[in-house]
Amino acid sequence: MQLTTERLLVNPCDDEEDNMAMLCCHGRNGEMFMLTRYPDEDEVELTWDYEPSTLDGLKVTLSDKTLLIELAAGDADALGGKDQLEIIHTTAAADMADVQETLQNILKNTGTFSRI
Repeated sequence: MQLTTERLLVNPCDDEEDNMAMLCCHGRNGEMFMLTRYPDEDEVELTWDYEPSTLDGLKVTLSDKTLLIELAAGDADALGGKDQLEIIHTTAAADMADVQETLQNILKNTGTFSRI
């Protein structure tokens, strides 16, 4: 499954929201994807089209133009039955360090993050 977005919106540590890390984007067709995690929780919350799900582990691969989200087979219902989502983005190079920091905060000790 694919989603195309202008940019990835991130906050590595929102002090107004109990230090929650958040990545969000909206597709050109109105889709909404969001990953969030509070630092004291062991699970990541994934929201797809406004339906939240909690996950124990996932794999995320970031490049300058794509973000690949891979779920365990048992969590595929979080993405409407699919086990992966490729997000094509045009996030500015100057913002990519914040995107990486946010994903590392979200996935720390609960998922796998890689940057290519």
